[in-house]
Amino acid sequence: MTELQDRVRAALEKSGVPFEIIECDPNLADTAAFCAHYGYSPENSANAILVKTKTAEPKFALCMVLASARLNVNSTVRKKFPARKVSFASRDETKKLTGMEIGGVTPIALPEDLALWVDAAVMECDQIILGGGGRDTKVIVDPAYFRATSNTEIVPDLATPISG
Repeated sequence: MTELQDRVRAALEKSGVPFEIIECDPNLADTAAFCAHYGYSPENSANAILVKTKTAEPKFALCMVLASARLNVNSTVRKKFPARKVSFASRDETKKLTGMEIGGVTPIALPEDLALWVDAAVMECDQIILGGGGRDTKVIVDPAYFRATSNTEIVPDLATPISG
């Protein structure tokens, strides 16, 4: 376990919310591959996606949406900042701001100054599967965890279900 993964575990333990940390093959860390290989449902899996404004001094937020949904970048996210243009942060920006690689990004134990926007649909799940802070772990946790974190806002319509 890395220092970051230790911080994730400590934050979960401190919360008192039930959780499980599971190991996975780093080559299968991306949500679709993980769910297919390990038999988890995308409807109970969430992706953490770093977004940013396209301004001289960009602002960032981490968005958490179900894997079965698509982030509403050009509508809800743009209005939340507010900004005229927003985009997904790069791999390098994600690593620099969160300390995590894509495929292992978790909304747990984030830097305090990084906003976390959670799609309201995530909160309707009994439990969700998230990145664990590294590509080799995932976390299963009750989404109630996010009701008690200081940098979190539950956002209606942050994502749209993927049809088909």
